[in-house]
Amino acid sequence: MIHFLYLVTFGLIVAVAFGVFTEGTQKDKIFSGLKVFAQFIGISLAMAWIFYFLPW
Repeated sequence: MIHFLYLVTFGLIVAVAFGVFTEGTQKDKIFSGLKVFAQFIGISLAMAWIFYFLPW
């Protein structure tokens, strides 16, 4: 569970940084930050689910 909290914290920091440095209006910056955060979490969870079933 602690790994998920680290993932969410890191994703939030990255999303805020990307949102701050994005060009456009304030609305565009917020939307971009939320989109990056959702993609970061979604792709990470999908990759974790796929790797769970791979035999190492």
